[in-house]
Amino acid sequence: MIHDVCIQNLPVNFCLDRAGFAGADGPTHHGAYDLAFFRCIPNMIVSAPMNEQELRNLMYTAQLPRKGQAFSIRYPRGQGVMTEWRTPFEKIEIGKGRIIKEGEDIAILSIGHIGNYVVDACVRLVEKDIHPAHYDLRFAKPLDEDLLHKVFASFKRIITLEDGCVQGGVGSAILEFMADNNYQAEVMRLGIPDRIVEHGEQTELHKECGFDVDGIMRAVETMLVAVSKV
Repeated sequence: MIHDVCIQNLPVNFCLDRAGFAGADGPTHHGAYDLAFFRCIPNMIVSAPMNEQELRNLMYTAQLPRKGQAFSIRYPRGQGVMTEWRTPFEKIEIGKGRIIKEGEDIAILSIGHIGNYVVDACVRLVEKDIHPAHYDLRFAKPLDEDLLHKVFASFKRIITLEDGCVQGGVGSAILEFMADNNYQAEVMRLGIPDRIVEHGEQTELHKECGFDVDGIMRAVETMLVAVSKV
């Protein structure tokens, strides 16, 4: 990838299966590290779709003519979330995220399929009169800096969520953006911890590592409770 593509700045597309936990295939097949090591390579676009429609649109975007830059698209194994997935192709502006839900007090920044857990968590949190905002980053590189400026200008409590390693991943990229732009906020990163995670059903491993729906809800409530005690 570095020698044959990125040094030459070639417009090669990489589609990465088994993003995040690979389930019963075990630790040799978990896609835990690509977000972290891809985003440090020059001439590389790093993306992850939240659902089938986004996957189709990212693949459509990637095959359009462009001058240079490799384009990586990661997606998990397992079941999808859309029954009517044959949606019209739409070009996605590279490096642009989207807002899924307006909110207050706290913002959740997710990337990839795991963002669907945030959607479910937000529904349950609203029943408790907690209204987090939810943003789907779509790109780990380039980051949507316009979106991030708006987030940090509006929120002092932020949770990042990724089905990749927390060391050097998207959460780390958000912390780098915060430091580089002199923002101050409380940030909690959810993702795959710095240890070898053994095999198991994907939902079991998400729960074990604390970023299933219940884990996201706990993180939101923990941050808000900590604030209420100040």
